[in-house]
Amino acid sequence: MIDIEDRLELDERSAVDFVLAMRKRWSDTVYPTMAEQYSQSGPPSGDVAEAGRRLRELDLYPWYSHLERVQQKMLWKIAGDAVLRRRADLLAQYDQGSAVLGSLTLDPDLELPSWYTDYDIHIQPGSFYSDDMSAYVYEFGARIVMLRDNDGYKFHRLFTETALPADGVSRVVDIGCGFGKSTRPLALRYPDAEVIGIDLAAPGLRLAHAEAEAAGAKISYRQGDGRATGLEGGSCDVVTGTMVLHEMPAAAVGETLREAARLLKPGGALRFLEFQPTGDPFRDATIFEHAERNNEPFFHDLFGSDLLQMCRDAGLVDPRWTPFDERRDGVSPDGWGERREWHFPWAVLSATKPE
Repeated sequence: MIDIEDRLELDERSAVDFVLAMRKRWSDTVYPTMAEQYSQSGPPSGDVAEAGRRLRELDLYPWYSHLERVQQKMLWKIAGDAVLRRRADLLAQYDQGSAVLGSLTLDPDLELPSWYTDYDIHIQPGSFYSDDMSAYVYEFGARIVMLRDNDGYKFHRLFTETALPADGVSRVVDIGCGFGKSTRPLALRYPDAEVIGIDLAAPGLRLAHAEAEAAGAKISYRQGDGRATGLEGGSCDVVTGTMVLHEMPAAAVGETLREAARLLKPGGALRFLEFQPTGDPFRDATIFEHAERNNEPFFHDLFGSDLLQMCRDAGLVDPRWTPFDERRDGVSPDGWGERREWHFPWAVLSATKPE
């Protein structure tokens, strides 16, 4: 498979390096300086709303918010241009190769929900589903968004290695699998299991399938809605999803959790890698602000909903949130710890289907 970054010309690589450096300095320099301004502006806020009001009054805040928004727009412009210049070669990859290990099932009649199509999530023009190249653009851009720390899908490997059952897994379903960044680590974790990735976006599934085949991973990719997968009930040992629930309205989150519960065998494990409030009103206010600037309108639904109760209502037991340290440790029961830089508050939602 072509790695676009291996083919970047000097001007393209310089542009990528510039945006990456800007994002790093926004996170490790501008954010902590603003946090210090906030701490000097008065006593700690009692809740996120109050922290948000004080945040927006800081002298540094307009620069902080502008840098976040503009770097994201620059990122997609650079990634989009680099991908479209190589469109013919990238399209050809979808159909190359005769060996078929897994499968790809697309549904051209699938009706995409309006909450999915109404927003350019992450400010990506056309979002993830609209064009055959959109998956390549997102895959390339995501490397910069994660500050190159998720190259090789490190976050997802940590998730599979630290949050999922070690054995006894014969079938696992990944809801919202995208371009396969979460599904391929599942195939490595469970080499003898049937691994199924489900997503609404055909472009992402086409890229996921092509890359899985090139990597020698046997995965079944299916275009479908995670709220109604069409898979038989009680057939899965593990149902997972990574960074998908925060892009759904609350009602859709509940429907997805109920579908996951339906799919699980007795004793089966539900595991979703997501985000949760840290309990620090200032830091959590910056997460809400990020959602607004990044065209992710359902962050408020995720943080404002009781997903533990949703799991119970779906018939699952022992639901819990556990912090997740994406840098090195994965699941981190002791919390996120002190971190100077801005970071996503990763957390794992866990629950079990009763025996």
